[in-house]
Amino acid sequence: MFESNEAVSNQHISNQYQRPKRRGKHKIFIGMAPGVGKTYRMLEEAHSLKQQGIDVVVGLLETHGRVDTAEKSQNLEIIPRKQILLQGRSAMLPLSLSEMDTDAIIARKPQLALIDELAHTNVPGSVYEKRYQDVEQILETGIDVYSTLNIQHLESLNDLVLKISGVVVRERIPDSVLEAADEVIVVDVTPETLQERLQEGKIYAAAKIDKSLQNFFKKSNLIALRELALREIADNIEEEKIEENNLNYCNIQERILVCVSTYPNSIQLLRRGARIANYMNAKLYILFVNNTGRFLSRQETLHVETCQRLSEEFGGEFLQINSSNLSKTIIDVARKERITQIVIGETRHSRWEILFKGSIVQKLMEALTSVDLHIIAT
Repeated sequence: MFESNEAVSNQHISNQYQRPKRRGKHKIFIGMAPGVGKTYRMLEEAHSLKQQGIDVVVGLLETHGRVDTAEKSQNLEIIPRKQILLQGRSAMLPLSLSEMDTDAIIARKPQLALIDELAHTNVPGSVYEKRYQDVEQILETGIDVYSTLNIQHLESLNDLVLKISGVVVRERIPDSVLEAADEVIVVDVTPETLQERLQEGKIYAAAKIDKSLQNFFKKSNLIALRELALREIADNIEEEKIEENNLNYCNIQERILVCVSTYPNSIQLLRRGARIANYMNAKLYILFVNNTGRFLSRQETLHVETCQRLSEEFGGEFLQINSSNLSKTIIDVARKERITQIVIGETRHSRWEILFKGSIVQKLMEALTSVDLHIIAT
């Protein structure tokens, strides 16, 4: 029996305009270090959603021997891990290791899958090298995923974490994974609370406690890592707000702009701005506007080069712009770089110049109403 031309045509239209499958939403629970409670918080939310009728499964759970975490996973369906056989040397027996069963999770088709330790490196022989790649595959099938991550596993922060803690973090994920997440939850505790948990044996076994307290879990390290985690998430939130509406962005992080010139007091301004940026953990910018109507002398050129060198030593970004309109250039840079505070020197213009041309300070205040100005006396 043959279908009518109209039926075939309707079927063709239906297939052509069929809605694409929804991509799953990814929610990441992030913290400053192991033991802050990321997995526990994830399980808490999972229980709440299950009570609301959401189909939740545990795709991969790492309790690390923590009793509270293991108990919190009760009454949640757990997808069994798959075994991967590693062939050792000829004199050794094959070694069997367990890994998350991505195919089983996808075949089960839950609404939500819980997957611990996003930065984990899969065992050799797995389809993907990293667990976040398995998560990506699961998301593509339309399954929502909750996952956990420590801040030190972000690729861009690797060198900074090494400087803070002296620890080389080998399991890392691209920053784009965090940026692409639909929601990021910071699970935060004080350094003192985390050290107490460690001493009570809630994070590592007793044999590792003293060594951990003397190394990675030193209070100074935890303070720096905590700040790093909070700042990273604040930056992400700010970027999202800018993408949503560039006119009404929300400045969460401080950004300092120091305006230097060929005058010797520029070094003083630069150091003052660097101190302000250091106090506030702010990003530092140094701006030199080169008047297009005049050439710099050798001495002035050396002075500008000194400002640039000091900028780099202070960890700032040096900007040199050719322009005949100083105030407009400062305003444009401040808006582009989302500056929150500007450091400038007191004017050297005469009263007549200010009367006829207007004060730079006044122009900045009128144009940048949400920016604080620091006028440094010389």
